[in-house]
Amino acid sequence: MPDRPGAPARAWQRMLSGRRLDLLDPSPLDVEIADIAHGLARVARWNGQTAGAHAFSVAQHSLLVEEIAAATTPKMSADERLIVLLHDAPEYVVGDLISPFKAVLGGDYKTVEARLLSAIHRRFGLPPVTPPALHAAIKKADRAAAYLEATRLAGFATSEARRFFGTPPAGADAITLEPWPAERAAESFLARFRALSDERSMAAPASKTPPTSKSPPQGAPR
Repeated sequence: MPDRPGAPARAWQRMLSGRRLDLLDPSPLDVEIADIAHGLARVARWNGQTAGAHAFSVAQHSLLVEEIAAATTPKMSADERLIVLLHDAPEYVVGDLISPFKAVLGGDYKTVEARLLSAIHRRFGLPPVTPPALHAAIKKADRAAAYLEATRLAGFATSEARRFFGTPPAGADAITLEPWPAERAAESFLARFRALSDERSMAAPASKTPPTSKSPPQGAPR
């Protein structure tokens, strides 16, 4: 819904946690994992053009990409797997734009997305920028996930999917895809985030802690 005529320009999003996230200058302290999980579970992949009673959400896609990346790169650390899980996290505020539309928008969209991802990484004690080797591994797993989603859910023929997304890694065909209700997708995303966070806590030095969250606004739900 658009703001009323004459209202001041607004470049922030109000979250259910009570946070107000500035899209142009996002602060890590305004990022909450519950907001990310809730939002991603309600953002549809493929513009919603997938088979099944529920949309295939970005939250479920993120779990799929992390599963594929961990299987194809078994020596990934918990930090690296968490970066994989969060690779599409900015979409909890900007949505999942299909690749053709991203190409039309060009650099401005990518700049906003990169700032959001950097803030999310810093919120959870991760490198602001994904290291190049890990970025390449994420892209590879992302393409494999896209191939599976395209052929199982989005109506692509195998030959067509291979042209756009390449050949999936061995063993990928054993992965089953069934779109989940939003509540299950959010809960599963949160559970995986917490499991990886626990692994990081066990592996990291005692001095390595993520930024402290600001106190919630008065009256904000927690």
